[in-house]
Amino acid sequence: MTIPSYQDMLAARERIAPYIHRTPVLTSQHIDGLAGASLFFKCENMQKAGAFKARGASNAVFGLSDEQAARGVATHSSGNHGTCLAYAAGRRGIPCTVVMPRTAPQAKKDAVRGYGAEVVECEPSTTSREAVFAEVVARTGAEFVHPYNDPRVIAGQGTCALELNDQIDGLDAVIAPIGGGGMVSGTCLTLSTLAPHIRIYAAEPEQADDAYRSFKAGHIIADDAPETIADGLKVPLKDLTWHFVSRNVTDILTVSETEIVDAMKLIWKRLKIVMEPSSAVPLAAILKNKELFAGQRVGVVITGGNVDLDKLPWNQPNAQ
Repeated sequence: MTIPSYQDMLAARERIAPYIHRTPVLTSQHIDGLAGASLFFKCENMQKAGAFKARGASNAVFGLSDEQAARGVATHSSGNHGTCLAYAAGRRGIPCTVVMPRTAPQAKKDAVRGYGAEVVECEPSTTSREAVFAEVVARTGAEFVHPYNDPRVIAGQGTCALELNDQIDGLDAVIAPIGGGGMVSGTCLTLSTLAPHIRIYAAEPEQADDAYRSFKAGHIIADDAPETIADGLKVPLKDLTWHFVSRNVTDILTVSETEIVDAMKLIWKRLKIVMEPSSAVPLAAILKNKELFAGQRVGVVITGGNVDLDKLPWNQPNAQ
């Protein structure tokens, strides 16, 4: 297992600069009032391909040798990593194949294809995803770029925290959603060196709380097929992300499905931005745990904006 370093993150910043946005930070006095804290929303929903994962994917793709790149890249993804890898591969002009659950939002499947990648569908479980992916690699010989358990990807994701720390002075804490842990690991990688006084929190759905249970147990606990509206947070931690989460995260906070939807609606209404359910989990966690953040300056990573506008959660028949 190769642990990425702070220098790897700085190298990633230079490598990916031509291919990503330096995303804005938004604030809302109304939301601050509800939270009892000063919140700074890092808008990775405005990133290239609509998610922070453009950072890690671009670092991996543009770090390949010409010989590696000629064989193309492949991954398995519920959506955003696949979209972002397809984006990066398209910018380099190399083939890309993405294994996606058949239940993934159609908008995300369309986005992957829109960047020129091939989509291969699997059943919505980790077991099926990995089995189908093995067949794809055997067929194509492509370079595997894991959605999060990859040092190149984590180094790329770490550039988000670097930007946020440059944009906002005096942060006390940063909170991001956690599924496989790529964004949280990148945040740990950067802030543990750059600003070790900043506390790092992860936020997770109660219905997909394997990272929370892993954190409390002291070892990885993986669910095979959790069900949550936060479709980007269904995957388990792996050894590389566990390295960072277990060492650098202050706590993992969980929230209900209703709390996720309420936070998502609040952000849509007050910040006037499109973001997906996974991105609402951190704000839901702050509002549920106000005592942890009271009076503090908190960076909140809005990880992606690739939501199916025809299936907004508050418009579904079983909406709360």
